[in-house]
Amino acid sequence: MGIEAEAWLTIAGLGLTEGGTRIVEDVSLPLAAQRTVVLGPNGAGKSTLLRLIHGLLHPTAGELHWPRTLSQAMVFQRPVMLRTTALANVIYGLRLKGHAARDSEGLAHAALARVGLEHLATRPARLLSGGEQQRVALARAWALEPELLILDEPTASLDPASSREVERIIGEIAATGARILMTTHNLGQAKRLAEDIVFIDRGRIVEQTAVAQFFTLPQTEAAQRFLQEETP
Repeated sequence: MGIEAEAWLTIAGLGLTEGGTRIVEDVSLPLAAQRTVVLGPNGAGKSTLLRLIHGLLHPTAGELHWPRTLSQAMVFQRPVMLRTTALANVIYGLRLKGHAARDSEGLAHAALARVGLEHLATRPARLLSGGEQQRVALARAWALEPELLILDEPTASLDPASSREVERIIGEIAATGARILMTTHNLGQAKRLAEDIVFIDRGRIVEQTAVAQFFTLPQTEAAQRFLQEETP
């Protein structure tokens, strides 16, 4: 099931129940691929699963087994921008992680340059376009040199040109050796970025397999139906 390699995370019986509603139920799987994309219908539990893995939510059942602790960063569909400059937003992330003030500004400038936004360093972040704000969020995450980058629908509200730029940046972060775990509604994007696909439906993992197999020969009726409905 999935790509055979040493798992960097093993999930065992993970569940989350809120207000008597089961949002995620009995999720058990290894994550071993460098680039994993989680797919599923709206409301299937994709974002919740990512937040459980990142520690933003606490499970009501099950466990996460990390063979070793990985430094992590997470980027959301709608990034939170502080009421300050693009540069200061990146510096803030570095300072939270304990970087000295004398080092943070140089690291932040370098991160903005990597995402093509050095020329907007002094611009108020909240006045940037949606695509530019997402690139600032990626710069803020990349500056931390995470071993695991978690992305929740990072291009859901972006135009095609901005989406391509975000994909380019994700590819460059992956090229540094960082593991990528993300959700997307864009099947073409999943094909381009994923090695492994995890398919979730109604809070349960239905299928986990290599990307080529998932799109050419899905193993379950739920995955087949999903692909039929989502393919134009």
